[in-house]
Amino acid sequence: MSLMAVLALVVPAAIYAAAPLMLTALGGLFSERSGVINIGLEGLMVVGAFSAIVTTLTLEAAGVGAASTWIGLLAAVVIGALFSLIHGVASIHFRADQVVSGVAINLLAVGLCVFLIKLMYGKGQTDYISNRFYRFDVPVLSDIPVIGPLFFSSTYITSFMAIALAVIVYFVIYFTPFGLRIRSVGEHPQAADTMGINVTRMRYIGVMLSGAFGALGGAALAVTVTGNFSGTTIAGQGFMALAALIFGKWHPLGAMGAALFFGFAQALSITGAQIPMLSSVPSVFLLIAPYVLTILALAGFVGRSEGPKALGSAYLKGSR
Repeated sequence: MSLMAVLALVVPAAIYAAAPLMLTALGGLFSERSGVINIGLEGLMVVGAFSAIVTTLTLEAAGVGAASTWIGLLAAVVIGALFSLIHGVASIHFRADQVVSGVAINLLAVGLCVFLIKLMYGKGQTDYISNRFYRFDVPVLSDIPVIGPLFFSSTYITSFMAIALAVIVYFVIYFTPFGLRIRSVGEHPQAADTMGINVTRMRYIGVMLSGAFGALGGAALAVTVTGNFSGTTIAGQGFMALAALIFGKWHPLGAMGAALFFGFAQALSITGAQIPMLSSVPSVFLLIAPYVLTILALAGFVGRSEGPKALGSAYLKGSR
């Protein structure tokens, strides 16, 4: 197998595997840039995957066609934003420990969604949706030599959506008044308060945006890769997204690059059996490779990555 053939196999897989991580990491960025730690990204992805699949199945049963999947994604965004309010109220209003609250979100999301699935469908997983997002070749662009087979062939629309949103979030965070307010309440909430910025409101917005993006990441995974929902659909993807956020130093484009790195590791675990140099490696090693790389990345970079200065600190108006 030639090098080009290997790249054409691995690169598209890396990009589509990175898309859910990218979207979820962007959600975590909004929350943590506002000063609220969000360990609950895994739970938000679970809620998003559940919402998208159940909504799509319900609409398909009602006779709605391909639009059902897009409506499912929209439902996931809305429900994820609302579900994240649990973390927001606990962390911001009641000033609970943000790490503990995030862990509770993870446990609650899995338990609640699995319970609802058994209640609604009488089994531990849903049926498969008919209107999934499938891979496609981008017209014209996929015919470009070298670049076309790597970036515009056998890809998902969610991959382009994730990259576009990363660029948009970068612009919003660094070049808009809203982004400046988000960053200011995460760096120095007292100073932001004296400038007339409502710290509590901005932090709630940050947490809700993390819920929307995190749920969208879970929904993107469900409607492309799995096609249904069960308690193991997400399987640690939210923690990878959190690692990508830290690895990317709380920067939208850095998070995108880190997500692509972890996506590449997942792509090797998926396509390794088809690559001559990796075909003799036991499959179990390829399957655990993304998680090992996550641990190594955090061990090597977490000490050097400095998050927002007020990250994890509850804010009480008038405090110093």
